[in-house]
Amino acid sequence: MIKLEKVRDLDIDVGSASRFLHLSAASGLQRLGTALYVIADDELHLGVFPVVGSGRGRLIRLFDGELPETRGARKKRKPDLEALSVLPPFGEFSNGALFAIGSGSRPNRKKGVLLGLDAQGAIVTPPKSVDLSFILDPIERGFGELNIEGAVVVGEELRLLQRGNKRRNDNAIAHYPLIAVLNALSNGQVDPLGPSTVDRFDLGAIHGTPFGFTDAAALPNGEIVFSAVVEDTENAYLDGPCLGAGIGIIDERGTLVFFDRLEYPHKIEGIHATAGDGVVELLLVTDADNPDIPAGLFSARVAR
Repeated sequence: MIKLEKVRDLDIDVGSASRFLHLSAASGLQRLGTALYVIADDELHLGVFPVVGSGRGRLIRLFDGELPETRGARKKRKPDLEALSVLPPFGEFSNGALFAIGSGSRPNRKKGVLLGLDAQGAIVTPPKSVDLSFILDPIERGFGELNIEGAVVVGEELRLLQRGNKRRNDNAIAHYPLIAVLNALSNGQVDPLGPSTVDRFDLGAIHGTPFGFTDAAALPNGEIVFSAVVEDTENAYLDGPCLGAGIGIIDERGTLVFFDRLEYPHKIEGIHATAGDGVVELLLVTDADNPDIPAGLFSARVAR
């Protein structure tokens, strides 16, 4: 089993526009330069935290407006940002862009956000909202119940990870030609763009409830490192208790070559991976499905 080491809670500065002094539902993670970027699926903001130390983070607003305070109303209105990826230079983004992606599980969750970066990985442009229906609608018809949880750029492809659930064990990776996606994002394309291929995965189960993808990170050799959890829920909308969690690796041929469970079932929703000498170094963030509990940042190592 994989042991996690707690690094810190994702506390935010008192001056940030948030209900609490922490992020509570971390759902995607990227490390760039001196910053950790974290999206939360129940916020309208991006969290920015220092890589070194335990200093409080700050928030960058991604969408206008305010979300309701009550849990049910907030869940209905939120954009449900679940995946955070880095795109290479294209169009107006000469140093690439952070790309936040909604789950697509409801019509209002098919939005994304682009944030331009400088050469050191710092955000230097205002957020640009984009409609992602052009890539999400075509695969929604294939899955019946869409729930995108991860996004990675591998070579000349953008890959989106679809998460299954107890009723529909439909974990999959949809492959898109990267250049077509970038052109569409640059030009505001609305014509549907379907995936070139879709690979499906069975990650196993605990007491009949399957593991489902929650995020992914790409390694330079073309491998994908992913997190998965067993959440006891019947659909892509409702939350449920976390019965287990694990980390896996899919090789450059699309074969699942490694999967191991976490020692404790933290609900891992965001992952960053770095290839080391015989190991993969991981940073991970959690979602406790409770606004009063801060999301945690953890580290781990997986031997290769």
